[in-house]
Amino acid sequence: MESAVAAGRTRVQYDCTKCVAFCCSIYERVEVTARDVKRLAAHFGLTPEVAEKRFTVHRFGGRILRRKKDPFFGKSCKFLHPETRGCTIYEGRPQACREYPGKSRCGYYDVLQFEREIQNDPTIVPIVRLTFKKQLRDAAR
Repeated sequence: MESAVAAGRTRVQYDCTKCVAFCCSIYERVEVTARDVKRLAAHFGLTPEVAEKRFTVHRFGGRILRRKKDPFFGKSCKFLHPETRGCTIYEGRPQACREYPGKSRCGYYDVLQFEREIQNDPTIVPIVRLTFKKQLRDAAR
């Protein structure tokens, strides 16, 4: 069997099971495609119309996953288990989640590991919040 490195893929350097699910919490906008809606519908045994209505909302110029209250970050993905911090629909998750982070390293996992090491506390959870703002362009350009 060919190894991931030999096949030209980079080895993953993080362990999601040891993270508090930053990716499921700090991103307010997880886009859901028509294919994702069909995958969710099949996962739950619903029609795509019912799945879209139940699990998504139209905001930020597109269809995104619904969110819920979260004990760590205020809000998180509707499908994040609040205690285990794991995905409750792993096999049915959207493509954006399947591809995240798209690199061999996860920056949020690195922050978690760094802070736990520096603080000498394996239970610490650094709170990270992303805020996206459009950059103001210089009027002189």
